[in-house]
Amino acid sequence: MMKRVYNFYPGPATLPLGALETAQKELLDYKGTGMSIMELSHRSKQYAEIHEKASSLVKELMGLPDDYSVLWLQGGASTQFYMVPVNLGIQGKKMEYVHTGVWSKKAIKEAKFYGDVEIVASSEDQNFSYIPKDIVFSDKAAYAHITGNNTIYGTEFFNWPMTHTSVPLVCDMSSNIMDKVIDPKKFGVIYAGAQKNIGPAGVTLVIVREDLLQRVSENTPTMQKWKIHAEKDSLFNTCPVWAIYMCKLCLEHLQSIGGVSAIEKANRQKAKMLYDVIDGSNGFYQGHARPDSRSLMNVTFNLPTPELEAACVKEATEHDLIGLKGHRSVGGMRASIYNAMTLEGVQKLAEFLTTFKEENE
Repeated sequence: MMKRVYNFYPGPATLPLGALETAQKELLDYKGTGMSIMELSHRSKQYAEIHEKASSLVKELMGLPDDYSVLWLQGGASTQFYMVPVNLGIQGKKMEYVHTGVWSKKAIKEAKFYGDVEIVASSEDQNFSYIPKDIVFSDKAAYAHITGNNTIYGTEFFNWPMTHTSVPLVCDMSSNIMDKVIDPKKFGVIYAGAQKNIGPAGVTLVIVREDLLQRVSENTPTMQKWKIHAEKDSLFNTCPVWAIYMCKLCLEHLQSIGGVSAIEKANRQKAKMLYDVIDGSNGFYQGHARPDSRSLMNVTFNLPTPELEAACVKEATEHDLIGLKGHRSVGGMRASIYNAMTLEGVQKLAEFLTTFKEENE
């Protein structure tokens, strides 16, 4: 019999079982072509249907207006750390960032290669345990940048900061894309590595308001221009066909269960289940994030000692609860409960943590 564990790794992350089963079924012979998706030409009619469907699902599920382009690029969100300033930077204007953890730090580092960066708010003073409030961006900035969810520290934006109409808000949503309903018109650019919420590693979703595509300097290398990729429908070069195909299957699954509004309801239920265990443990489990900043996607917490944490991870693994060790930079434990993590899986984890506390207090 096939064995499936409950995968709480932060990424690559668990995928919908139905999507995996469809991929398995179609692996050797995609719809009578006699070829795998990985063997199909990215210029073929069969792949064109996959590509178009994946993009249309993004637009439908996120409620994107007509003046937003959907791009499927490579290099992970880390490549967008420099493509954002390359495509949106304006000479003489600062690029403004909110610093909420490791990934925003990396984005800030890359942006500094292309101009002046100003950090307008930060939660570093309390080890990134909260999302700053009352964030104010200048109306003179080239753009404003935030990291929607912080996988390592377990914090998430729920109230989007305002920007001037001339200052596009850019958001790295790698770990919270489609975890809740948002108003996409609040953003000029959204980017996300697929490997947490919408598919496997190997492709990055970039959503750009079309008027912003014209900002890039003509002296920019071709592959770094969002404009080129938009004009060619992300087919300027050979795209990662398998990763995009898998994203299509995962997005179809999301659509079939009621879309983003339905998954938000489930995500809030899953997160509450784990935070209730933490809050009701009389201090045995200590959550890292402040309650008003707690992520729906990454539940981070500590036990009284590193030894107990190691024992908890080991015993959890024996119960098929995998990937609960915290990031090496902060330690502790972390349960990543992305869109594809089932309610059943979170229930099993909550029950295990309750029992582990009772046996080790």
